[in-house]
Amino acid sequence: MNIHEYQGKDVLRKYGVPTPRGFACASADEAAAAATRLGGRAWVVKAQIHAGGRGKGGGVKLAWSVEEVRRHATQMLGMTLKTHQTGPEGRVVKRLLVEEGIEVDKALYLALVVDRDSGRVALMASSEGGMDIEEVAARTPASIHKIFIDPATGLKGTEADIVARGIGLSGKSVVQARTLMQNLYQAFDASDASLAEINPLVVTRDGRIFALDARFSFDPNALYRQPEIAAMRDFDEEDAAELEASRFDLSYVALEGDIGCLVNGAGLAMATMDVIKLYGGSPANFLDVGGGATAEKVTQAFKLMLRNPNLRAILVHIFGGIMKCDVIARGIVAAAREVELSVPLVVRMKGTNESLGRTVLAQSGLKLITADDMAEAAELVVAAARRGH
Repeated sequence: MNIHEYQGKDVLRKYGVPTPRGFACASADEAAAAATRLGGRAWVVKAQIHAGGRGKGGGVKLAWSVEEVRRHATQMLGMTLKTHQTGPEGRVVKRLLVEEGIEVDKALYLALVVDRDSGRVALMASSEGGMDIEEVAARTPASIHKIFIDPATGLKGTEADIVARGIGLSGKSVVQARTLMQNLYQAFDASDASLAEINPLVVTRDGRIFALDARFSFDPNALYRQPEIAAMRDFDEEDAAELEASRFDLSYVALEGDIGCLVNGAGLAMATMDVIKLYGGSPANFLDVGGGATAEKVTQAFKLMLRNPNLRAILVHIFGGIMKCDVIARGIVAAAREVELSVPLVVRMKGTNESLGRTVLAQSGLKLITADDMAEAAELVVAAARRGH
């Protein structure tokens, strides 16, 4: 689960990470009032969407008067902001963050992320803040400093100091950075985060260190014990199909291809998408119906896939263990009839009640294609999708 920058900064402040003063706003009047309340001679107006690269898309503006804050707010609210992370469809801006202006001397990068290989939290930092970390890694990989934090000890002061000096800090700035990094780790650990990114982390001209941006992602499986974080969820920023899928206990992620995938089991779903790619196809979604799929769940799964205007074919790939093949087969038949399936359907089933499931499909009268193994299923669905073009 992602949250907005202004919410992320609330989390940071709770754990003692310094951030600029600012207020979330939903109108131009609120933005102007926020600037007046903050005082000073310069302000930053930031569009609040769940995506990076906002500045390049016109979603971050500097203002030198309250009226200029109002003008920027009027222009941003309701605009469709497009960045490299939103895709070509962009995101509609419904909220803004108005912050006090900060005189920046250095811009750095700092992030914490769960590292699956080591089973630890990785701290990454770079002297090149304000840029996409992928671009920095490709151009100057030596500028990225990384350590893996022992969960038994947390982030040690000596470790933080090494990172701080590695990104060009010295003197009192090292002490500030040490405290900031340790507090950030506490925030990350206590809130069940999977990502905490500050880009840029800045040193001001008077030597203070601030988190100028805040990007958080949280483990959705831990939200039951994070009510304050769960309350920050913005459903307007989430994919409508993925939200509907969650209501039916379906794991669904929209992708950019044209072959729908309905599979039971996350591992099998990943393998199925890999084989589709191997045979030259492109998956339109990840969709795991789980081990307890019913005819209703399968029907909803088909409806979700068919919303995609680019869909050219569907592959149903079932391994019958806890989930019996005949149950899935009946669900496929019911779903295909209810949604009036208009794209080719390839089905591969193996496991418990496989023969019975095949009989159900054969007697259904539906026009579908059956496959005996994964490779054949992928080859058939890719060919069907190409004929659909």
